[in-house]
Amino acid sequence: MLPMKPHDQQTDHQWKMQFTSTARCIPLVRSQVGKTLQNQGYQQDDIDRVLLVCSELAANAVQHAYRPGRRFEVRITTIGADCLIEVSDGSGSPPQRKQASSDDEHGRGLQLVAAVAEETGHYPRRPIGKTVWARVLLTSPGGAAGGWADDADET
Repeated sequence: MLPMKPHDQQTDHQWKMQFTSTARCIPLVRSQVGKTLQNQGYQQDDIDRVLLVCSELAANAVQHAYRPGRRFEVRITTIGADCLIEVSDGSGSPPQRKQASSDDEHGRGLQLVAAVAEETGHYPRRPIGKTVWARVLLTSPGGAAGGWADDADET
């Protein structure tokens, strides 16, 4: 199943930003998404769940889909109480959920995303790569204060 798309319904807000494909950009993803949601008036519980999903999907893009010279992109779209989180990268390989043992330090990211999200999936990205997405249900649809930055690029 494909995620909700802005052209299918009225888009309340959309934000996206590209990041260099390095681990040091994961805190930047969290910071930018967190500020964006705070400016829209979302409650901290909602922000925390979205940040967890963004962090895990961005970390997977950096760790498993690194391509020299390619960036990954994070896009957040809210429609009513739905928040669609999409992370696009330069690899066409689909994400694979692993069964981590209790001793493993890694391998639980997609399990965490699935536990927090209402639904998850992925689709091919043209001309190259894929987009991994998760839909998170928010308890607060956001306030009227502030605006979302459109189509920002990492500086």
